[in-house]
Amino acid sequence: MTSASKTSPAAPGSHLSPKAPRESWVEMTEIVLPQHTNALGTVFGGVVMSWVDIAAATCALRHTNRSVVTASMDAMHFLAPIKLGWIVTLKAAVNYTHKTSCEVGVRVTAENPLTGERNHTASAYLTFVALDSNGRPTPFRPIECESVEERQREERARVRRAARLQLKEALLKRPVS
Repeated sequence: MTSASKTSPAAPGSHLSPKAPRESWVEMTEIVLPQHTNALGTVFGGVVMSWVDIAAATCALRHTNRSVVTASMDAMHFLAPIKLGWIVTLKAAVNYTHKTSCEVGVRVTAENPLTGERNHTASAYLTFVALDSNGRPTPFRPIECESVEERQREERARVRRAARLQLKEALLKRPVS
């Protein structure tokens, strides 16, 4: 392992052995059924968001081998419609880990099975917190980047984390109306 692929300096939870993103990567496939669609015959956004959360949670759980809960989901933009009968593929990978949390990126692709046409339909970043047996935050297994691409994803995730923390602080300061 080169110095460029090592994790951050020792931090809480670093006694846990690091894990490469490939070891917890998740690919989930769904078919759009009538109960998943609206009056226009396209999938409800909430259904896609649920699938994204499940894929991401599975990835985070697989990475840390601890119970995890969703702490946040970044803004999600639906880039193309997903129609009844289409195949939806969700790919999830851990991008970054911190003391008791991680960021998981999920890419959603839809395929028309009759034509083979595929579209990138959505992406999202979710934050998960690892929990101990008492339901309290506990150290998250560190990430061990193995490629330049993984290192770049980790660096971009650090920037997003800082923005998330600023937003959380601003939301906590808002008066309740």
